[in-house]
Amino acid sequence: MKNLITILFVGLLTLSVSAQDKVAKIEFKTDVIDYGTIEKGADGVRTFEFTNTGNAPLIITNVKSSCGCTVPEKPDGPIMPGDTGEIKVKYDTKRVMPIRKSITVTSNAETPTVVLKIKGEVIDPSKSSVLEKKQKSLMEK
Repeated sequence: MKNLITILFVGLLTLSVSAQDKVAKIEFKTDVIDYGTIEKGADGVRTFEFTNTGNAPLIITNVKSSCGCTVPEKPDGPIMPGDTGEIKVKYDTKRVMPIRKSITVTSNAETPTVVLKIKGEVIDPSKSSVLEKKQKSLMEK
């Protein structure tokens, strides 16, 4: 009887441990995208690529940006273990200013919340050439 109880206990313990091992893991190639210096009206779409390095399907439930000028797009369905996916981000490049925005990704992964960042600067080429001429003129004096 003692042996039967021991066998049942070990079996249940094994089942509970293996059930706990099933977890999705999200691993991004990079968590920061640098746009660099781009011109007003340039293509503002960039992509964060990731892999599900876990052993359970990854489900991204929400992707939210820190500002309305940045629009993220999440994958539709689950990302199976070993598969890759992407989160597209579109920044409104009609705004001439430095870019410093964050995108919060919520999922069923082991780390349920990940913050991605974009950075760079949008310039107006017509205005920057005027500034460059002024600076050059001042340097020549």
